[in-house]
Amino acid sequence: MELSAFYKSVLDADRAPIVICDMSNTIVYMNPCAAERYAKRGGEKLIGSNILDCHNEKSRELILKVIEWFKKSESNNIVHTFKNPKEDKDVYMVALRDGGKKLIGYYEKHEYRAHETAKPYDFS
Repeated sequence: MELSAFYKSVLDADRAPIVICDMSNTIVYMNPCAAERYAKRGGEKLIGSNILDCHNEKSRELILKVIEWFKKSESNNIVHTFKNPKEDKDVYMVALRDGGKKLIGYYEKHEYRAHETAKPYDFS
């Protein structure tokens, strides 16, 4: 069974921004939430561009440092990059590995701490 449609559906349905980059730092995917969040910077038009061009010099240095750390060990897979108290979230860089071994890219993961306000199974 081809799972790529399932994987893409999971990413597209996520309510947090997801931006995936390859080892050339090229943005290869943005879920709809990320496209909306970064609309002022170009949204979906950022796909195919270099993520480093979207950051200041200090951030570029940190991104490259994390990638080098990912390369050092197959167990180096996630780094907390910052906390955003205004949005009550933590942000991480996560390694993407082919079969858990070869580093093929990375993505930005947002984890929100805000509690859900919807009632369980509220279909209205």
